[in-house]
Amino acid sequence: MEPHPHAHVHDGSPPAPLGRRTRRVLTLVVVAVVLAAVAGMAATWPRDVPSASVGYVGAEAVRGDVVSTTMLTCRGELAEERLPDGTLPETVECPEATVRVDGGTEVTVPVPAAAYHGGLGPGTRVVLTRYPAEPGGQDTYVWDDVDRRVPLAVVVAVFVVLTVAVGRRRGLAALAGLALGGAAIAFHVVPALLAQEDAVVVGLSAATAVMGVVIYLTHGFSMRTTVAYLGTVAGLLVTAAAAVLAVDSAHLTGLSDENAYTVTVLTGAVDLRGVVLAGTLVAALGLLNDVTITQAASVWEVRAAKPGAGFRELFAAGMRVGRDHLASTVYTVTFAYAGAAMPSLLLVELYDQPLGQLVSSAAIAEELVRSAVGGTALALTVPLTTALAAALVLRSPRGSGSGSAGPS
Repeated sequence: MEPHPHAHVHDGSPPAPLGRRTRRVLTLVVVAVVLAAVAGMAATWPRDVPSASVGYVGAEAVRGDVVSTTMLTCRGELAEERLPDGTLPETVECPEATVRVDGGTEVTVPVPAAAYHGGLGPGTRVVLTRYPAEPGGQDTYVWDDVDRRVPLAVVVAVFVVLTVAVGRRRGLAALAGLALGGAAIAFHVVPALLAQEDAVVVGLSAATAVMGVVIYLTHGFSMRTTVAYLGTVAGLLVTAAAAVLAVDSAHLTGLSDENAYTVTVLTGAVDLRGVVLAGTLVAALGLLNDVTITQAASVWEVRAAKPGAGFRELFAAGMRVGRDHLASTVYTVTFAYAGAAMPSLLLVELYDQPLGQLVSSAAIAEELVRSAVGGTALALTVPLTTALAAALVLRSPRGSGSGSAGPS
């Protein structure tokens, strides 16, 4: 009996590759994108990073254990202690902690009321700053923070173990990619922003270059991965354009919290508008990658299940998945930004201002812009990636499954 011309067994075997010309074009496009990203990183690589000339010569961080805590009261004198009506309270909380510094010395230091009420007690490991005394005097100790190295190490270790145990090779690859991304932010993005390099170029080049390594390291060299990568790059370009327009039109300066003001004081020249732009690009990277991987995989699965499907059918099926994914991702992004901005939300609620004024305040406006820009990029990236995947999967032999032998 003559076999059905469309018979196909999806046994996971490598599919036949694309035509040589298509593979060559895709490879050239990916190489060009990566080279452009690397060139952007090289052009914006920080060579003269400003540093803050603050501190006391000889000051050092020391660690110790809390022996006891005491709650005292003192007169309200500082501006940050003012009540909502603008008046200073007669008395405020002034807790102190006696700390046995490593080496045996016991010292008593004032601590923030928030730290005291946050569970600071005997046995808590803390960090102090020691200022050496002049000859004949005594060293001065100042509260720094709680020493969180051990609990943080435990949390990270659990995360790493579970990721590798569940994800296996891909989990390990994802962790390697995460480390690479962190290194790019620490050694390129942050210093470049401090050096006043173009924030859009910094963010785009770093995100594109890192993703070019991470996505292939995690998902393997395939046509499907290539589609996801190119879709992610397209989404980043949309994000950059939307972010520039939104930040400029909303006049966002990045001066929405105390840390931002501290950066401007310590460096004197950082363009915090650029920090908002670069931050929006970095934040969008993971979201875009998640969506593009899903869209490419959806099209390939439809093709494997229905080898005779044409472009319109493949695109429509992929978009049905994409709409659900887009909807869930948009509100996930919004809630994530809302969670990050919760202190600002609490503060503006206490001021009891009109809703319109609260929404347009700098702190809330920045989060709204990030959410709107991210949603805009996602909304455009989903159909772009789906269309590219449908067009390319049709150029492979019917029933070519997962695309694991596609071009990289």
